[in-house]
Amino acid sequence: MKLSEELKWRGFVNQTTYEDISILDEKPVSFYFGVDPSADSMQIGNLAAAMMVRHFIDHGHKAYLLVGGATGMIGDPDGKKDERNLKALDEITKNKAGIAAQYKTVFAGKDFTLVDNYDWFKGINYLDFLRNVGKHVPMSQMLGRDFVQARLGNNGSGISYAEFSYSLIQGYDFVYLYREHGVTLQVCGADQWGNSVAGVDLIRRMEGAETHVYSTPLVINKATGIKFGKSEGGAIWLDSNKTSVFKFYQFWLNVDDEGVIDYMKIYTLLSKEQLEQIEQQKSVDPSLRQAQKALAHEVTTIVHGAERTASVERVTDVLFGNADFNSLQTAELDVLASEIPVVELGKSLIEILVQSEQLSSNGEARRLIASGAVSVNGIKVTEDQTINLVTLVKKGKNSFVLVR
Repeated sequence: MKLSEELKWRGFVNQTTYEDISILDEKPVSFYFGVDPSADSMQIGNLAAAMMVRHFIDHGHKAYLLVGGATGMIGDPDGKKDERNLKALDEITKNKAGIAAQYKTVFAGKDFTLVDNYDWFKGINYLDFLRNVGKHVPMSQMLGRDFVQARLGNNGSGISYAEFSYSLIQGYDFVYLYREHGVTLQVCGADQWGNSVAGVDLIRRMEGAETHVYSTPLVINKATGIKFGKSEGGAIWLDSNKTSVFKFYQFWLNVDDEGVIDYMKIYTLLSKEQLEQIEQQKSVDPSLRQAQKALAHEVTTIVHGAERTASVERVTDVLFGNADFNSLQTAELDVLASEIPVVELGKSLIEILVQSEQLSSNGEARRLIASGAVSVNGIKVTEDQTINLVTLVKKGKNSFVLVR
C-alpha cells in the first residue's frame, strides 16, 4: 500500500498544504515532528500523531524528531484561555529526557534523528533574531490567530509578549531545519496547524522556498463525541509512573465497540488484511471483545514492550477471565498489589473485607459471605475462614483484595 493510501485508510487525513498527497508516494522527503516538554511524558493524543510518523518512516521518508527545549521554556498558548506558568529549567530538562526516551521506545528500530530546538536558540542574539527573523513576520498575521483574538477580546485574560511570540519561535524551528537538514515538511497534530503554517510562511519569506505541513485529525470517541484519550482518572500517559501498565492496558481493553476498529487503524501497525479478519470476528460475537483484546495487546506492546504486556495480560486473565491465580509470578503479584487493596496474611475473611474497605461492617461481610457473593482464588465460599496463604479474594464481579 502506498503512503497516501495508507494515510487515507487509517484516517490520518486532515489539513495539509499539499494539493495532492500522492506526492508523498514519490521521492523521499525530510520531515520533522515535535513535542514540547510541558510534561515528562507524552499522552495517547501525542501517540496518535507519532503512529502516523511511523508510517512516513516506513515508506522511506527521513524523520527528525524534535524535543522543544526552547519552545517549552515559553509554552504554547494556542487553545489556552490563560497565561501559562513558566516551568523551572530543571523541570524542562527532566521533561525533555522523558520525551526523548519515549521517542526511542515508540520508534525503536527505526531510522530517525533526535533534535532539540534549545540547541539552536541558546546562541541566538536577540537583536539578530529581530533583524533576521522578526523583520519577515507581519503583525497582521500574528494578530489574526484565533487564540490571540480570544485572549485580547473583551472577556479575554490578555497575552504576554512571550506567549504572543511562541509561533514565531516554532516557525524558526522549521527555517533552521530546512537550512541545516533540508527538511521540507512538518508533520503535526491538528492543534498545531496554525503554528506549523507560520513556519511555511517564514521559509517562503526568508528563503524563497516552498515547504509543507501535514496534520493528523484529533481522534474522537465515537461513543461520546468528545476527544478520545481521557479516562475517569484523567489523561492516559505513556509513562508507567503516571499511568500504570495495567491501567494503560485496561483503557484499551474497555474502548467502545463502535470505535474500536478505527482506533486499531490509528494506534496499531496491523495490516488491512489483519484488521478485516478481526472485524469479521467482532461481527460474529462482539461479546468476546476480540478486537479490544487485540488493540490492547498491540498498543501496550508498542509503548511498554512484550514482556510487560504479557504480564498485565496474565493479571487481567486472573481478575476477569478463567486463569488460575496461583499461576501468577511474584512480579505479577506486585502489579496486582499496585492496583487493588492489599491486606496482610493471618486475617479472617470478614476482617479482610472490612479492612480493605470493600464493606463497612463485620455483619455486612458475614451476610455477603453467607450469600455466596465472595470467592477465594476463584472458589465461592459461604463461611468465614482465616487466610494464611497468598490469596485473591473477590467480592461480586469487579472488586478484589490481594492477601499476601
